[in-house]
Amino acid sequence: MSAPLLRVTGLTRAFGGLVAVNALSFGVRPGEILGLLGPNGSGKTTALNLISGALAPDAGRVELEGRLVSGLPAHRIARLGIARTFQLVRPLPAMSCTENVLAGLAFGRDAAWDGEALERAEALLALVGLGGKGHLPAEVLTYVDQKRLELARALALSPRLLLLDEWLAGLNPTELRDGIALIHSLREEGRTVLMVEHVMDAVRSLCDRCVVMNAGARIAEGPPAEVLADREVIRAYLGAEDA
Repeated sequence: MSAPLLRVTGLTRAFGGLVAVNALSFGVRPGEILGLLGPNGSGKTTALNLISGALAPDAGRVELEGRLVSGLPAHRIARLGIARTFQLVRPLPAMSCTENVLAGLAFGRDAAWDGEALERAEALLALVGLGGKGHLPAEVLTYVDQKRLELARALALSPRLLLLDEWLAGLNPTELRDGIALIHSLREEGRTVLMVEHVMDAVRSLCDRCVVMNAGARIAEGPPAEVLADREVIRAYLGAEDA
């Protein structure tokens, strides 16, 4: 079995008296899609914020390919190879789609400029389904296209690890099918993905393994079918002993 690309050990973060992430530990292997699951308020997005550098941990470690990255600023972690999308999309609204992707290409692990950058930006926009829309301002895009743009910008960073925070949320059935196919294609390219997700059809279709959180702590880990049948996981989601 290959060594983890990402190793999280004892990760902890509190906000006042609320422990949002409590001694969380797991690993992500190269080339896999790992689902980070749990009911609302279980600490999933906070965990992504800690991994990506948006927040600093109170305790614990985050290592990328054996290198300690926890506590580094977000821009340094991004340059080392961790990119993310956000639960609430954050495009650069007044900039065009192409310019949004160029921003990622300029500051990523494999930076590009000028003609090469334009070619790569066009290719990334086509990959996510925005071919021909590079000239449009990000603010005029539909919600799903803004999600696609944010994914293209994250991919422009040439990440070793891609963090997706509910990227499939809010999509209609056709958009969801297309989104699942797109994430499948990223794995086929050899990309490693850690995804926070509530859409269980997507979890079953995409994830090799899942880590389930509740009240900041890990309560289960394993293949999707196994963890989704776990009684503690069912109680965490439904609040019923025999739901």
